[in-house]
Amino acid sequence: MIMSFVRNPIGNGSKLLPSLSQLFSTSVAPLPARSRGVKAKRTSENDPTKHTQDHVGLYYTVPDPVKKQLFSMGGLPKPFAANTRTFSECSFMVRSPAVELIQRFNAADFSKPALKFVLYGRPGCGKSLTVAHLLHYALVNNFVIVHVPWTWNWFRRSFTEVTYSRKDKKIVDLPILSAQWLKHFQIQNAGIDSLNLQTSKDYNWSQREQTPAGSPLSALVTHGINRVKFAAEVIKALLDELKISCNSDKCKVVVAVDGFNALVGDYDTQLKTEDKIKVRTGMVTLSHVFQDATKSDWKNGAVIVTVDQLASPYGSLESHWPIYLLGRKGFEHLDPFIPISVTEYSDLELNSALDYYEDRMWLQRTEGRHELGFLSNKNPYSLMTLCSGL
Repeated sequence: MIMSFVRNPIGNGSKLLPSLSQLFSTSVAPLPARSRGVKAKRTSENDPTKHTQDHVGLYYTVPDPVKKQLFSMGGLPKPFAANTRTFSECSFMVRSPAVELIQRFNAADFSKPALKFVLYGRPGCGKSLTVAHLLHYALVNNFVIVHVPWTWNWFRRSFTEVTYSRKDKKIVDLPILSAQWLKHFQIQNAGIDSLNLQTSKDYNWSQREQTPAGSPLSALVTHGINRVKFAAEVIKALLDELKISCNSDKCKVVVAVDGFNALVGDYDTQLKTEDKIKVRTGMVTLSHVFQDATKSDWKNGAVIVTVDQLASPYGSLESHWPIYLLGRKGFEHLDPFIPISVTEYSDLELNSALDYYEDRMWLQRTEGRHELGFLSNKNPYSLMTLCSGL
């Protein structure tokens, strides 16, 4: 634990050495020390639909069944997910970017083409957790959720199974990862049958296998999970059918893609085909289908994507701005969109985060808040790392 002062072992035992905050100049505003037994600043309003600027800096708790439904197969950063198990609860801090999105959703006219939002900011500032907050909003408000937790997970493992697409030999399928995504969709949208969404045409997978018109979309998803070979084609069919349902006013959909710039950047990956050809992100079926899902050719929905410097082979460290990370092709693909900046903690949010760690008995002393703010530069991920277990 970082202490504010240490005693000088030489000379007068009562003489104190200067703290880190006195040795180094910093722009971090002084943060008041807190007494022991501090309680986390919480709100009793656990419905994200009702979160406003008055709730910024306060924590709210996501019910355990909701957490399992939304995030059992991804969606939370690994260190944060580990903390939720340690703390025996999943609590999000209400932050301004999430409140801005919620207010725009509440005031949106969904009869118009799908709204598009691009979350940007330096790594570790909380873009993924902002998306997680909005997924809870979408679940509460009966949206169908189309969520990709972190795109680069598809491309970074060299042992991932790669097969050529049946319909186009210039692109490749990732059958196992596609089936896993369908399982993720199935869990997140456990109540989709109540919407009575059906396929609009026949889908022929082989001479013996087909999904006839009028089948529930859940049957389409189940087929892709059970027949991994066709999983990538099933995802394309599923997203096409959801667009048709939205345009027919049968449902509302939220498409959320974390690390969208990986899909439009055409980066080298760790994947190789059976004949040892190196795969680029632009060659993968999943890249194409989720680019199609973010077009403006459907209504009754919204698109939320994040752009991140880490959603690339080695991290693109030059800039975190959307125009740089998306490139001209990606920028024009999403345009028009509303940019949402996700920044480091404010002083209020930093103190609230440290109060929460104390409340969960993760920090035992309150001294050193200024030093923690200085060392982390108020970056949420850096602060979480500094406060992690040994």
